[in-house]
Amino acid sequence: MNRLRSLSPLTLRLLAFNFLLVFLPVAGNLSLGTYERQLLASQERAMVQQGRLLAAALARGAADDSTTAGTGGDPGGLDVAEAERVLAALNRRLEARLRVVDASGRVVADSSGFGPRRDQTEVTSKISRNDPPASRENVLYRVASAAYQLYRRVRPGPELPTSEAGLYSTAEPGGTLSGLAVREALAGRYGADLRVTRGSGPEGRAFTTLHIAIPIPAGERVIGAALVSQSTFRILRALSEVRLSNLQVFAASLVAAFVLSLLVSTTIARPLVRLRDEARALVDRRGRLKGRFQGSEKRGEIGDLARALEDLTRRLEQRARLTESFAAELSHEFKNPLASIRMAAEMLGDVESGDDRLRFQRMILDQGARLEHLLSAVREISGIDLMIDQEEASPLRLDRLLAAVAEGYRLRGEEVDLGYLAPVFVRATPERLAQVVENLLDNAIGFSRSNSDSPPVRLQLTADEDFTTLTVTDRGPGIPTEHLDRIFDRFFTYRRDSDREGHIGLGLAIARAIVEGYGGTLTADNVTVAGKVRGARFTVRLPRERK
Repeated sequence: MNRLRSLSPLTLRLLAFNFLLVFLPVAGNLSLGTYERQLLASQERAMVQQGRLLAAALARGAADDSTTAGTGGDPGGLDVAEAERVLAALNRRLEARLRVVDASGRVVADSSGFGPRRDQTEVTSKISRNDPPASRENVLYRVASAAYQLYRRVRPGPELPTSEAGLYSTAEPGGTLSGLAVREALAGRYGADLRVTRGSGPEGRAFTTLHIAIPIPAGERVIGAALVSQSTFRILRALSEVRLSNLQVFAASLVAAFVLSLLVSTTIARPLVRLRDEARALVDRRGRLKGRFQGSEKRGEIGDLARALEDLTRRLEQRARLTESFAAELSHEFKNPLASIRMAAEMLGDVESGDDRLRFQRMILDQGARLEHLLSAVREISGIDLMIDQEEASPLRLDRLLAAVAEGYRLRGEEVDLGYLAPVFVRATPERLAQVVENLLDNAIGFSRSNSDSPPVRLQLTADEDFTTLTVTDRGPGIPTEHLDRIFDRFFTYRRDSDREGHIGLGLAIARAIVEGYGGTLTADNVTVAGKVRGARFTVRLPRERK
């Protein structure tokens, strides 16, 4: 019981579902009742045909000869000799027992009398007692039969009438039958009666016998009846074999369902429970990540889910570290201008010279403007992901945007050379992509002013089947190798102190954030000619939009 309680709800549902499926053979077993009724109806139709043929033959004889000629028949009644002759001609070829009774119900001819005289009931009883079907000796069948008998004790079904002495059998060869089928036939109607016969002996089994009686007419009156009796033992024997086959299928399905449920529990439920436990232990009380999902090397959806969760927690961990480092970097960047403002404010009260006062006032204003610029840039880079998600992007002709931005720089006196510009579309907002291009151009122009080579900055746009590639190349000193991995970090700059005016190290970080927000990448490397660095190159790759 404790083991059952420890099973996950998914395992229990799988068990219930699989066990529900295995009850389909049980439904098939229950439908055998309909099959049995159809077989009994077929047997009854065959017996009716036999009875009708026998009755028609005897009725024709009675019509041809309305009086019997000393052969044991009654005047104006049945021709006993003809009845015996017809039954003898059959030579016991029929499985059913045929009898002819006169108007009083007395048996005048019996097919069992031709050959060793054995009552059909005794034959069937002997078969039922000493030669039981192999299916009934099967342990599985016995268990199911015991369960069915217990069910019938709780909810009994309709019972068939039991065969009684004298109804359809008699110890005397010429005895009288008084069964329902015989009475109906002698009254001029079709008679049918199904009776249960108990086998003799302690192990005798019950079986049913179907009796069909057809009236034998002679003019306006009934002179007798043709009685056809046949046990349903062969039908029940066949049904027992079918039931055993269904029970074997049911037992095999039950075992297969249990094994399959355990297998599914091992391969699905347990990994999901493990992921659930890892998720619960992933964060502390303050909501901080304490680790990450372990992932999985297994194939399939569960393995994919575990690896996806591992990647998710890894990215969340990186994001958390990025946020923490951003706070530390921001605090550091605020520290210098605030210290300068504080120092200038303290010195402002001690100096008497007007020039010194103006110098400290300018220092406060400059550092305040720097703080304002810094806060504006920090606010922009902090909310750039949210702003990109909220902005409605549309297909944008990138080559035209680049030409317009380059023209604006030319109007300001900056040289920007346009190389090959492929006419391609990307999905973005023009303001954001223009900001990316301007940040890259400002950075390239700032490092290229000391070089007299022309043109200092070059824009080029190419495209393949899936991506659009934009390159911004300058003729500056290039990027120091040790800084290639850091130039996109926030607040990082390696400019000289004299060139840092207005630069806070967020331009490239903002550009990369925008590009990645559109599903692209931004990378940097150096342009080398004959082994010497001849400038820096920034490469933007964006998914191509099919217009």
